[in-house]
Amino acid sequence: MDVPRHYSKTIVRVRYAETDQMGVVYHTNFLIWFEVGRTEYIREKGLSYRTMEEKGVYLPVLESHCRIVASARFEDAVEIRTWIDEMKTRKMTFAYEARRGEEILARGTTVHVCLNERRRPIRIPEWVRDGLLPGRVRDGVGNGTSPPA
Repeated sequence: MDVPRHYSKTIVRVRYAETDQMGVVYHTNFLIWFEVGRTEYIREKGLSYRTMEEKGVYLPVLESHCRIVASARFEDAVEIRTWIDEMKTRKMTFAYEARRGEEILARGTTVHVCLNERRRPIRIPEWVRDGLLPGRVRDGVGNGTSPPA
């Protein structure tokens, strides 16, 4: 999974409560940090979960994946890179990298379905699609896999 040119960066500092007895970050915290990164990505694009939900659009997680490749420890500054890897008619996939400096700690994805206020699947509204993507992307085509500029 290559990081595209358009991604969001969020820094989290590892808190003591996020570590286990060995001082290593407990694995589920990476998924929480991915959510932090996703929320910031959406905010940086000029949208928010609150705005979308007020307009009757919901993006619950259908699936999540995280592969940890190195340990994070108490007080590490961890950079979460977030981008949209794929957008289809009703679903989108966010991708993530957690880094300590240039070292990759974890990579992951979350798949989201678009629902209306009755919690029924709907097409992703154009205003959401246009707001979240760094340029127009056709259904099922990711936003690019070029390394960061």
